[in-house]
Amino acid sequence: MFRRELNCRLLAGVLLLGTAVPALGQPQTTLPASVNRILVQRQLPESSVSVFIQRTGTAEPLLTFNADVPRNPASVVKLVTTFAALEALGPTYQWRTEVYADGRLEGGTLTGDLLLKGYGDPYLVTERLLLLQRDLRNRGLRTIDGDLIIDNSWLAREELDPGAFDGQDYRVYNALPDALLVNYQAVNFIFRPDAARGRVEILADPAIANVEILNNVRLFKGTCGSGKSGISMVVGKSSARPRVTFAGSLASQCDEYQLLRSILDAPTFAYGAFRGLWEEQGGRITGGFRQGQVPAGKTPFITFQSPPLAEVIRPVNKVSNNVMARQIFLTLGAEKLGAPGTLEKGRQATVAALASQGLSFPELRLGNGAGLSRETRISAASLGRMLLTAHASPFQPEFQASLSLSGLDGTTRRRFKDDPSPGDMHLKTGTLNGVTAIAGYVHSESGADYVVVMIVNQAKATWGGGKDAQNALLRWVHQR
Repeated sequence: MFRRELNCRLLAGVLLLGTAVPALGQPQTTLPASVNRILVQRQLPESSVSVFIQRTGTAEPLLTFNADVPRNPASVVKLVTTFAALEALGPTYQWRTEVYADGRLEGGTLTGDLLLKGYGDPYLVTERLLLLQRDLRNRGLRTIDGDLIIDNSWLAREELDPGAFDGQDYRVYNALPDALLVNYQAVNFIFRPDAARGRVEILADPAIANVEILNNVRLFKGTCGSGKSGISMVVGKSSARPRVTFAGSLASQCDEYQLLRSILDAPTFAYGAFRGLWEEQGGRITGGFRQGQVPAGKTPFITFQSPPLAEVIRPVNKVSNNVMARQIFLTLGAEKLGAPGTLEKGRQATVAALASQGLSFPELRLGNGAGLSRETRISAASLGRMLLTAHASPFQPEFQASLSLSGLDGTTRRRFKDDPSPGDMHLKTGTLNGVTAIAGYVHSESGADYVVVMIVNQAKATWGGGKDAQNALLRWVHQR
């Protein structure tokens, strides 16, 4: 009698368990209660949410929810671009920048023009441009008695309006890709209150030799929190030497204020930055600037190499650098389908790289490969499959190391930092108006690793609810 009663209780327990979790091998198709509560509170309909979760090394997902619906992933699509680049180009791939001397070098003076040819280096920042110039000085060059000629023919310039996406022409995230991209095409304007002289000092880093700065900013006595401080910027492009005019006011007790902006097209910026840094180091350029192409068969004076791709993708994914992602995307097209690199070639090369790994996503729309597009589409299930494939790749360490560490760095440095185990998640975030997405790897408390993807496309998604729902889902996975 006792044994029969015990068996009945066990059977009842098994039946109850069957209503709470999916059958063995079947994915769960309902969202965790903690996630649902947030969606209800923030008025985010379930139809706007897609989720895919699968433990690495297993054959079936743990949870799928609207996982096959194509959605805009915003910057999370950078995962596709960087994974494809690792597989197609290899983690040791390096970009080159070639410098040609078109003339006679004697006594430190080049009588002729200096030509710079770019091949899409996404990481030719100020410090590395200084290293390139040091190589030139080590070869004996001090004075360029001629013009600086820029050859940016390796990548096509198909997009001519940096403000086309959202009307913010001078925002750095809207900088357009270019074969000779210097310092992400960004200049940092620094405003320093100088109470002793009753003025505001304005510095530019890097110093752009071909830009005039007009300072109309007023210094007033007061605290920084008074609400009276404010600086405006107007860029004039009608003259040969562009003028940037700053106006407004800054309180004397304010700390240094910085404004990062992209104010010139890439070739003009590259010339201004090169000349500014060259002259800072005591060099001279007697001529001006023009665009042209290196004659066929000419030998480079020096060739400057970028860091390897495995290092370059870290700022792309950790801090979501848009123009770097676009450089990589166009480079894929140029390397695999021939120069000049174009958006269409980048798309074809990316799809081919995915296909080489057995991945076919019919719904995929890559846009510009960076996420600055309203047309980009991918499903949560496709992203999840790609992340599982990346986890099994020989280049998995390089790929995963490029993702933001929860609570420690990148775009998730402020998320989960007070949790018991910061750094247990490697994540890529994405945000546009009406779009919030996250994808990556979660190392759970049990020691298992999970691929997690969540995409929300809804007008209210970026008002905080989408991010809160992501956090709840990630915690649910982490605590499994």
